[in-house]
Amino acid sequence: MAVHHQRVGGTTYTFRGPVELLAKATPRRSGDELAGCAAHSDAERAAAQWALAELSLSDLLADPVVPYETDEVTRLIIDTHDRAAFGRVAHLTVGGLRDWLLEVAAGPGAAATLAAVAPGLTPEMVAAVSKIMRNQDLIMVSKVASVVSAFRTTIGSPGTLATRLQPNHPTDDPRGIAAAVLDGLLLGCGDAVIGVNPATDSPAVTADLLRLLDDVRQRFDIPMQACVLAHVTTTLGLIEAGAPVDLVFQSIAGTEGANAGFGVTLSLLREAAEAARALDRGTVGGNVMYFETGQGSALSAGAHLGTDGKPVDQQTLEARAYAVARALDPLLVNTVVGFIGPEYLYDGRQIVRAGLEDHFCGKLLGLPMGVDVCYTNHAEADADDMDTLLTLLAAAGVAFVITVPGADDVMLGYQSLSFHDALYARRALGLRPAPEFAAWLDRLGMLDETGGIRAVAPLSSPLRALGAR
Repeated sequence: MAVHHQRVGGTTYTFRGPVELLAKATPRRSGDELAGCAAHSDAERAAAQWALAELSLSDLLADPVVPYETDEVTRLIIDTHDRAAFGRVAHLTVGGLRDWLLEVAAGPGAAATLAAVAPGLTPEMVAAVSKIMRNQDLIMVSKVASVVSAFRTTIGSPGTLATRLQPNHPTDDPRGIAAAVLDGLLLGCGDAVIGVNPATDSPAVTADLLRLLDDVRQRFDIPMQACVLAHVTTTLGLIEAGAPVDLVFQSIAGTEGANAGFGVTLSLLREAAEAARALDRGTVGGNVMYFETGQGSALSAGAHLGTDGKPVDQQTLEARAYAVARALDPLLVNTVVGFIGPEYLYDGRQIVRAGLEDHFCGKLLGLPMGVDVCYTNHAEADADDMDTLLTLLAAAGVAFVITVPGADDVMLGYQSLSFHDALYARRALGLRPAPEFAAWLDRLGMLDETGGIRAVAPLSSPLRALGAR
């Protein structure tokens, strides 16, 4: 085990191994304090960041935070690592990688350069470099990274901001869900996915909701994909039964134990991806998986321990979840950044920082990364914090955000973004919906000359027929 010493303000701090070094270098968050791995002071955190900046990327590759022998996520990371792509940065330290990323971001051909090196980066590398970057650094690099995926719409193209329309209902009432779908569509949302969190995991209810959404799609000729966020095994059964499945959803995490808590393995996820691809329901692409993640999920499952039984910080484990997603070539990945609660991200400041970190790490690893800009009602956060995070993420080129009626999810009981929030971000930063969806809105006369939604759309759109069902 490598031991790192760093002197700050007359005190020498010692960090034993990368697990401890990464944890203590992490910007302050309540989840790491709960796990007992956080720095005890700002001085110790600064010393850890200094020492981390001097650590070589090759050392991080050789010493993963969770042992290879005991964890299939680690085996995935190591066994699929692209040594040729890594060659471009293999000589760098973590601090050197930060400098290189900022230099690339400021020069020509940044997107191609970052895409070429992505297969050579591991989650530990991108988590490490994010810990020594300011918010503006995270935004700058994320902005120039380009990751595009497609099914019936194209997600992640430069200059676009897509949305998941989330029409949840506490009793899965089809009429309530249809009303929320209508509300979102009339405000230009739903181009990433119309995705329902079912109140139960009933296969029959899930099938009914899938048929409802598919009927809306076909009746109004909408270029969109639908998803009912049931467990992957439920969706696999519905594929076999002939239900209209577009995307397969699953929550994932960064350790084998945490994924076991979700009831999944890598082999099960591969089976689901193959089954969905075989349906061949896409029109402009074949990305069929939708994953959600969130800092603190491994800790909440008691599956956050790494080498020598030491707790791994939640942000590094979050980045490892992106390795699972990357292996399955998804259409969509989003972190539900403030959803798990203040035990893991205490306040607005921690949520904002975590959202920027997650977006940066996912995009740098090659994922079409979105964020559920959200908080629970018992967190020290409010809508102003979410306005800040939404604006920063939109400036950073986030692929999509989640939107719900009135920003208040009445089924899940948390605060996210409203449909109007997405309109604000698009207009303020000159962003457009996914191109296929924008063309559909334009055919209905719903887009104005700036690419925004016309104020009269609810009165003039043929979609009003949906509200009469």
